[in-house]
Amino acid sequence: MTGRRTEKLMKRFVRPYKIKSIVSTNAIELELPSTVKIHPVVNVSRVCRYTRQVEGQKKEKPQLVIIEGEEEWEVEKIMNKRRVRGRDKYLV
Repeated sequence: MTGRRTEKLMKRFVRPYKIKSIVSTNAIELELPSTVKIHPVVNVSRVCRYTRQVEGQKKEKPQLVIIEGEEEWEVEKIMNKRRVRGRDKYLV
């Protein structure tokens, strides 16, 4: 198995990149860093306009709580519970 995640679990949009050039009416070339391992020419349907988040809109990750040497998160409220494949899943 490779280190690549399945397409289903990958983020829909990775991050904003600048458009380097317009190759054709259906393709554009992006300015990508050398660490990104995809082809720089993509179809225009795979690109969307970047809009900044409104102040206060960004979700903050909850702080970790260390209890008995283990990292845990403190839950304020359980909103919902469902059973999936014999295991309980909670919406907090």
